[in-house]
Amino acid sequence: MKKVLLIIGTVVVLIGLTIYADRATRVKAKVSDGHDVAKADPADAPVPEVTFKDLDGKEVPLSQYKGKVVLVNFWATWCEPCQVEIPWLIEMQQKYSSKGFTILGVDVDDEGNNEVSAYTAKERFNVNGEKLPMNYPILRGNDAVADKFGGLLGYPTSFLISRDGKIVKKVQGLVDYDEIKNAVEGQL
Repeated sequence: MKKVLLIIGTVVVLIGLTIYADRATRVKAKVSDGHDVAKADPADAPVPEVTFKDLDGKEVPLSQYKGKVVLVNFWATWCEPCQVEIPWLIEMQQKYSSKGFTILGVDVDDEGNNEVSAYTAKERFNVNGEKLPMNYPILRGNDAVADKFGGLLGYPTSFLISRDGKIVKKVQGLVDYDEIKNAVEGQL
């Protein structure tokens, strides 16, 4: 009986800590009068001015993609949900790139560019029965870049950006293929 009470007590404490941590880490936006307001949804938020680096160390400003529909996908080589969605992203890049769409795979690994380059060079993903490499630009990100997007709670996290440079959808965690496909098609 004491073990059951101890387990129940531990679960209650953990739930309380989770709720506290969630409230304490919510991103706040400043309004013009200086008060903090919880940011509910990034929809129609302007895209942050951010510059990534490619795997060769060259700067790649996000602004160079204005006029395209862009899916910025923060991922890592060690992230299992990321590995699940990469074939879907490859397929979407194949299907929609001719219509003005691109995916930017923003790697957040701590390893250097050589490690990430080696990973992208050797890994092949099953896309409709074919083993294919990642076919979209792979860029490097860090905490400072992620903070400009409002911070990330985990990987993968994706932001769909409209042709006019507004964030129209944010997906934390594994994307639902049909949901993101429909959102992309709605922007094309």
